[in-house]
Amino acid sequence: MAQRTLLVVLFDGVQSLDITGPVEVFAGAETHTPGSYRIRTASLDGAPVRSSSGLTFVPDESLGDVPAPHTLLVPGGQGTRVPDARLTDWLREHGPRAERLVSVCTGAIRLAQAGLLDGRRVTTHWAYCEKLARDHPEIRVEPDPIYIRDGQVSTSAGVTSGIDLALALVEEDLGRDVALAIARHLVVFLRRPGNQAQFSAQLAAQTAQREPLREVQRWITEHPGADLTVDALAERARLSPRHFARAFHAETGMPPGRYVDRVRLEHARRLLEDTTHGIEEISRTSGYGTPEAMRRAFIKTLGSAPTEYRRRFHPTPTH
Repeated sequence: MAQRTLLVVLFDGVQSLDITGPVEVFAGAETHTPGSYRIRTASLDGAPVRSSSGLTFVPDESLGDVPAPHTLLVPGGQGTRVPDARLTDWLREHGPRAERLVSVCTGAIRLAQAGLLDGRRVTTHWAYCEKLARDHPEIRVEPDPIYIRDGQVSTSAGVTSGIDLALALVEEDLGRDVALAIARHLVVFLRRPGNQAQFSAQLAAQTAQREPLREVQRWITEHPGADLTVDALAERARLSPRHFARAFHAETGMPPGRYVDRVRLEHARRLLEDTTHGIEEISRTSGYGTPEAMRRAFIKTLGSAPTEYRRRFHPTPTH
């Protein structure tokens, strides 16, 4: 098995977790399967860099001295808000030589500035998706997924999603069993699907200002298996269906139907992950009615059927 070199680019203002999260994953893979990865860090001049949280990272070497790596990882952080012509030039010249280009969080901004994301589907931290799309119209920016893989280029959303992406890359390189062992050691999911939304329904939607609508939001979350049609929810809010739908959308940022869909999907996911309930029972208590309706919702949103989702994310007892 050929050893893969992982090169992590360091710069002032970097987000420390964007570095340490993925590095812990790849280091765990090296421990599990010796000879699988050689992890290196480098800054422009080989000098230490100070992260946005105040931690200092001492690189292994200078970017000018490193050979082309297998995987080039560019983290994000406050430092990406300040253009760096030298780093952009280095990435533009050396990025295409790597077999895999990976960004965590706003590291995608660095890759975009170097022209390495042109024509690609990408994501980044939700707060910077609009800016990335505006500054680089040649890139297709998708704000929802926690990570996107498009050919040799992989981009991830905010901070912890870099761990999810790193686990996906390890699974590709070394197999699911190795990635699962690392995930268990780090006490994280193996692995959240890349197209999983960056936010839960409750976080993605704004909290309604008016109490009747806030109460309806709570009711939906606590009773996903209930009648959650617009008519039923409007009656609970003591509004006409038309007024309710318009007000709910205006105050939460999404139509009531979409909010209900997200809540039901999250409820079903949690039951698949945390319980041994049967698919039929989960589909009923989550409000889908039938296993087929739940299957269609899972495939549409997560790209896998409930049974496959459970196989991947439900922890199996170890003896």
